[in-house]
Amino acid sequence: MIRKSSFSVTRETTVQAHRYLFTAAILGAFAFAAPGPVLAADAHQHAAGEPAKLTLNQGKKWATDEPLRKSMAEIRAALANKHLAMHKGTVSADGYKALGTLIEARVATIIAECKLEPAADANLHLIVAALIAAADAMQAKSASTPAQGGVQAVEAINRYGRYFDHPGWKPIA
Repeated sequence: MIRKSSFSVTRETTVQAHRYLFTAAILGAFAFAAPGPVLAADAHQHAAGEPAKLTLNQGKKWATDEPLRKSMAEIRAALANKHLAMHKGTVSADGYKALGTLIEARVATIIAECKLEPAADANLHLIVAALIAAADAMQAKSASTPAQGGVQAVEAINRYGRYFDHPGWKPIA
């Protein structure tokens, strides 16, 4: 007997689906970009055309679009708001979880709405990957501590400002 099951899509499942699709796309690109032994030897190998580290666009910052600027500004504002408390060690587990959830949601928006040229997008993937890892740590979904995730998120957001043209952007000190 086959029974029907109910299925509802929540914000969390949408974010998780985006994360899994993004991760699967990167891993799939790895599988086709390099032979197994080379890939195993270099865990930082990236897909063909994707930089192994952030680069500038011939000495200039990469262009951005409105969805990217809006989402990154929201992530930056949330981190800046908690930055002093992170340094003092007074952010609660729930506080970190809320930050991680916000980052996940904004990253999902970036993935869904941001349309950059391929080279800029390839560089942005490095920032997005760091933000996803930071969000996971903040939500206790990885081996890193929530505090380490907070530091990683601030570092990623500051790297974004060094490599992407976002008018009025200020790093988190």
